[in-house]
Amino acid sequence: MYSSILYGRRSLVLQKWPNLRGSVKNVFSAFPSSFFSASAADLSAPQDGRKGSNFTVSYLVESLGFTTKLAESISRKVWSEGKGNPDSVLSLLRSHGFTGPQISSIVSAFPGLLILDAEKCIGPKLQFLQSRGASSSELTEIFSKVPKILGIKKDKAFSVYYDFIKEVIEADKSSKYVKLCHSSPEGSQQENKLRNVLALRELGVPQKLLFSMLISNFGSVTGKERFEESVKKVVDMGIDPTTLKFVDALHAVYQMSDKTIEEKVNVYKSFGFDVEDVWAMFKKWPKFLIYSEQKIVDSIETLLGLGFTRDESAMMCKRFPQLLGLSAESVEKKTEFLVKKMNWPLKALVLFPPVFGYSMEKRIVPRCNVIKALLSKGLLGSELPSMPCVLACTDHAFLNKYVMKHNENELIIRLANIYEFKAPLSKSVPRCNVIIKALLSNRCVVKHDDQLVLELMAIFIEHRVS
Repeated sequence: MYSSILYGRRSLVLQKWPNLRGSVKNVFSAFPSSFFSASAADLSAPQDGRKGSNFTVSYLVESLGFTTKLAESISRKVWSEGKGNPDSVLSLLRSHGFTGPQISSIVSAFPGLLILDAEKCIGPKLQFLQSRGASSSELTEIFSKVPKILGIKKDKAFSVYYDFIKEVIEADKSSKYVKLCHSSPEGSQQENKLRNVLALRELGVPQKLLFSMLISNFGSVTGKERFEESVKKVVDMGIDPTTLKFVDALHAVYQMSDKTIEEKVNVYKSFGFDVEDVWAMFKKWPKFLIYSEQKIVDSIETLLGLGFTRDESAMMCKRFPQLLGLSAESVEKKTEFLVKKMNWPLKALVLFPPVFGYSMEKRIVPRCNVIKALLSKGLLGSELPSMPCVLACTDHAFLNKYVMKHNENELIIRLANIYEFKAPLSKSVPRCNVIIKALLSNRCVVKHDDQLVLELMAIFIEHRVS
């Protein structure tokens, strides 16, 4: 039964949020107002439009302040769609008072906006709202928070979403908590969604998460009795309703029956987990419970096949439940590199399983190559540093600890920092090396330590360049 995964501790519900005990019982009461049916499935973009001839990566970088990587990603999406006129969309937003930072935020959150028709889709919506008295500040605030509502095609649906979001935003500005109660003719999924989103607001779910659920197609927010039951279960687990984990847990619980969850718990028990372990893992990473029984078995068997014991495999999954969702190929590749290439023992991975979530190309390989270079030069002694010391720290901390400590040239240190955190990766190698070499050449001296720093930096960035 589902009670097994709850420890059987309903009396320990949310000491941190004691007010939720009463809230869960009351938030599903009637909601008096006049909201009508509006489908969240109406978020698809129109099929017509034109390409913007001036829409380039450099344009997005210079005009909206995007990083090159983000601009390239957005540009590829727009060009692959082969429709829309991004320039006209950006011009329309500017003409309605949207600032550069606001437009950047909107496009980052909803790149699909750039392929909408400015004249037929976006413009009429803005004009309609202004005809009802919406100010520029109101429009920019609401669309900056929930840009995807601009993609809703049906006028009635758009109006319902806009009014609902506006009311929530205005209510949350009050110094005192304002309870919103709305009702509409029962029956449609959309009506249930409006009620359910307000119920989650009562529990303390923040705006950002509420609005994401409002415009999503997740079944967990369109139900009624099952939604209420699922919310109560998640609340009883003690998961903080202000976090994304709460929403993830709600999605997981909603889509599985008690019988299905019990079956999955039994699979874990067959590998040495107990019910408390499963509950603790769920609180860390709710999505892990969605994995199929076959995926669970395959993941554990992959670890066993790599030489980890049953106890060690269980320990790693308890500490890092995301491990269960990784592909066998990824787990095997990282284990082989860290153990065979770097000579860390398997025990090191048992003690630090988050390493399986790191990128081989962007973190593991470049950092380990620097460590191997330092070891070969006798600059780290004879002992390999611990895995967390090498891989868990930030890039800035890693460079300071293992690279820049070998050079006292402040100009080179500052230059390396500029390269590492501001220069586009695809252009950083030549840019960094040319400037550093020019700097050293102008001083007419190339110290041994300077050469070492250049060599280590080249090793570090070799596998990071796209």
